[in-house]
Parts: sequence; structure tokens; C-alpha cells
Amino acid sequence: MSVSTASVPIIDEATAAAYARAQHEHDEAHRRAHGGAERRPLSRGRVYAALLALALGGFGIGSTEFVAMGLLPEIARDLLPGLYAANTEEAIGQSGWVITAYALGVVVGAPTIAAFAGRVPRRRLLLWLAAAFTLGTIASATLPTFELVIAARFMADLPHGAYFGVAALVAASLMGPGKRGQGVALVLSGLTVATVIGVPLITAIGQAAGWRAAYLVVAALFAATFIAVRILVPWQPGDANSTVRGELAAFGSLQVWVAVAVGAIGFGGFFAVYSYIAPMVTESAGKPGGAVPWVLASTGIGLTIGNIIGGRLADAGTARAMFLGFAGLIGSLALLGLAGTTPVGLLLAVGGVLLALVSVALERRATLVR
Repeated sequence: MSVSTASVPIIDEATAAAYARAQHEHDEAHRRAHGGAERRPLSRGRVYAALLALALGGFGIGSTEFVAMGLLPEIARDLLPGLYAANTEEAIGQSGWVITAYALGVVVGAPTIAAFAGRVPRRRLLLWLAAAFTLGTIASATLPTFELVIAARFMADLPHGAYFGVAALVAASLMGPGKRGQGVALVLSGLTVATVIGVPLITAIGQAAGWRAAYLVVAALFAATFIAVRILVPWQPGDANSTVRGELAAFGSLQVWVAVAVGAIGFGGFFAVYSYIAPMVTESAGKPGGAVPWVLASTGIGLTIGNIIGGRLADAGTARAMFLGFAGLIGSLALLGLAGTTPVGLLLAVGGVLLALVSVALERRATLVR
């Protein structure tokens, strides 16, 4: 079984073997239907085009997941005008439910979709997920009240974990034995690039044209993902042996719950900081709103560096890499508490080398197996 925690999918050997068997059965069916003719292998260019189409979805997910964090003041001002006028800090705090609702959607959607859609052909499932992302994000941008927007953010992120899990399986299959990790890394690169480019750019658009415009841009990214996946990703079978009971059986393992607890507790501090990064820049550090995208970009650079470092350290030992990652997180949060009220201290805390090591643990978070 493959379980996705937050944004990083873990693929175990049993899942890879089951998928390979399903692909082999599909190839055999093709030969029988075409008089024994072999399926022609995809060209190198077609494989990488398909991987880029999947990475585009990761870029959209990274953008929609983090863009609210730079726009909380704008969201609070628009959706909670009375409270914002009376108590700005409380209004911004309340608007944090936009982020919480999205996170709850990940928690609910990932295991539910994995359990009930395991038999669905992979490309078809990816198209359904991209369509759900598009519609949910459009709803987030257009619904008139705070409560409805919260509901829309919950619904919009139900496909989050499932998309990364399925896209990783497809990428691993396209690359083949010996290169599966490279394929998965390319898909996940869409998420890391989003933290460096997509989130700061879309945040700037939201500050200039309104937070709703920012979500419409994200919806356009998901619509483009739907088209790209439909054109470039080849048909792939689902898991014929998948059952709801089998998929949910993993949650009977203590190892799974320990791994989930480590991720939830260990990264709580980081996401608490990232969620309220906009008021930290404008209120605590005293910088104008235009500085928020630059701080977000600094964070994205730190996370991208961490992904590079994390991949190397994790190959040398997962436990050691996780200890180093959490040590880096503790150090960066301590630095933020001591010096985060100054612009230089804030940049070092959220985007420096210490925070870069946070994604060491993200890279190889506790492996969840059947």
C-alpha cells in the first residue's frame, strides 16, 4: 500500500510490484487484441513530456496549498470586514481557517480516495482529480461568504494526497526499473518550484488584484494540468487487486500511526510559522506588504536546497537524516523567536540553511508500508 503524508508520497516495493504486474497484464491484453503485436515503448521525449505534465499538477498544488499564507490580511479584510475594522489581529487569526480547512481536506481525501479508487485506470483518475481541483479552486475564488469559502477550500483539497500518490506511481512506471526515483523526483519538483516561483508570484498578483484573482490563477493552472495530462500521459491500468479493506488495513499498524504522529507534531511549528508569515512580515518586522513575496521566495529556496541535501543524507541513513532535519527545524524556530522581529533575522529564520534542512525529513519521512 502507498500512503501519502502531507505532500510527499511514499511508494513501497509491494506497491511497485503490484503495479508492474498490472502493467504486464495490460500489455498482454494489448497483444491479444492486436494479433500479437507488441506495444511500442514511449520515446524518451514523450516520457519526459508526460512527467512534466504531472509536475505541472504538483506546481498547481504547491501554489494553492501555500498562497493563502501570504494573503491572510487580504482575505480577512474582504471576508471579515467588521471584525477586521474592530480587531485586525483577531480577523487575521480567524482567516487562518482557510489554511486549516485545506489541511483537513488532505487528511480526509488521501486515504478515502486511495481506498475507493484503487481500481480506476491511473490517467482517468488523474483527470478526475485535476477537474476536482479546478472546480474547487474556482469555488474558493467566487463564493461570497467566509463560511462558504472555508467549505470550498476543504473540498478543493480532497484530491491533494491522491494526486501525488497516483502521479508518483505513473512516473515510476514510465521511467522503469532503476530510474523510478528520478521520475518521482521530477513530479515532486513541481511542488518545490512552486514554493520558489509560483507562491511569491501569485501572492503578488493577489496583493495587486485581490486574493480572489490569485485563486483564479491557480484554477487556470489546474485546468492546464487537466489538458496536459489528457494529451501527454499514456493510459495506465489501475490495481486490479485493490480493495477498500486492503487499503485501509495499513491503519491497523502501530508503525503507521507513529509515523503520522511524527509528521504531524514535528512539522506543526513550521506550518504555524508559514501560515502566518504575512502578518509576521508586516506587523512584527514592520515591512510593507510588498516584502511578503520575497520572504516566501526565501522560504522556497530554503526548502529546495533542503530537498537536494535531504536526498543525499537520506540515502546514507533515514533515521540520521530525520534527526538532522528536526534539529534544523528547532534551530530555525529558535532563531525566529529571538530575531524574527528584524528583517534580516526573519529572512535567515524562514529561508536560511537551518530551515533548508527541514525538508531532509520531508524527503524521506517515515516509510509507511502494508
